[in-house]
Amino acid sequence: MAAGLDSLKFSINAADSEQFEEVMGVKPKLYDDALTNLRKAYEIRESVGYSTRLYASSIRYDGDQQARMEQLVSRFVRPYVDEWYELPLYSMGAVATEREAELGYKPTAGNQGRIGGLVKPLPCWSAFTEGHVRSDGIVSLCCFDADGRFQVGNLHEDSWMDIWHNEKFQKIREAHLKEDLTGTVCEECVAY
Repeated sequence: MAAGLDSLKFSINAADSEQFEEVMGVKPKLYDDALTNLRKAYEIRESVGYSTRLYASSIRYDGDQQARMEQLVSRFVRPYVDEWYELPLYSMGAVATEREAELGYKPTAGNQGRIGGLVKPLPCWSAFTEGHVRSDGIVSLCCFDADGRFQVGNLHEDSWMDIWHNEKFQKIREAHLKEDLTGTVCEECVAY
């Protein structure tokens, strides 16, 4: 924030730590850490007066799951963000894809944006408007990169602009513009 970060986004897609572990396949403590990090980001921004915008998204489920998510969001998310929005159920990739099938979830095709403003999945807007930086400096072209297959660079080796314009990123964008992802890492995402 002190360096001028424009925004920080949190994805809150499980109603509790048990569901987080069951669906995402990671330690339940990380769920509590994520909610704490959201609150702390808000507290830091407010105490210092940084201009960083804080966002959070959640998947729109149905039935009991949606009611559980609404309770969580109203208590632990909305008070700490400038904007909260819902997304359709996307495939989360890697291990989560298997769990989605086991649990009977039916993801939408591609990354269609926010509920209330859905767009066709191709070309994927994310490949043209966002880069995702992991804590280790790896840059991914997709927020669903749980297993590292969408890596396009490393900030410890190259500048942001060099990565943004590198051959890997350009080839993916070209495939998206042609709306033919055959043989790319993005193919499975739009196969639903």
